[in-house]
Amino acid sequence: MNLPNKLTVLRMIMVPVFLVFLCAPLPIADTPLRIIAAVIFALTSLTDFVDGKIARKYNLVTDFGKFMDPLADKFLVMSAMIGILVKFDYIRNVFVWAAIIVIFREFAVTSIRMIAANKAGLVIAAAWLGKVKTTTQMICVIVILLEPLVPIAICNEYYVFSYITTAVMTFMTVWSGLDYLKAYWPYIGSTK
Repeated sequence: MNLPNKLTVLRMIMVPVFLVFLCAPLPIADTPLRIIAAVIFALTSLTDFVDGKIARKYNLVTDFGKFMDPLADKFLVMSAMIGILVKFDYIRNVFVWAAIIVIFREFAVTSIRMIAANKAGLVIAAAWLGKVKTTTQMICVIVILLEPLVPIAICNEYYVFSYITTAVMTFMTVWSGLDYLKAYWPYIGSTK
């Protein structure tokens, strides 16, 4: 297994570690827990960009990486969203709709990938819009975790940046989902 694939596997292993600091009833105050969870999430998210760069630079792109890299991102982001919904009341009313859209899109795109792989032998790598979507999702999670710690009333009373990043993330999620659907629609309807 090459280094980019090891980083992808590491990202999947770090999901439960992140969730422990996000959701588990640890004997640590809320502020340090938020910071630790955000740092773990940010470093784990960073492996997504590093593994892709290494794979392309050193020609280490594999079918395993093309399939598992976006899947690892989905595990990380969806786990974070579910953890946020479980843990934080202040964003739940708006964020629940965004999370439903994100999770639906992720399952839909994964299904499209599986159909294309089955019917045409294609392993679909993440598209540019998909990468932008993942970046906005990761930024959104970090903002939601850290915004209440910013000592500015607009941040810790109204959560403006959490709402803005949630809106951007949702828009990019829908746009990239429609892009995948458009690009791979012929495989969905075909009988071959």
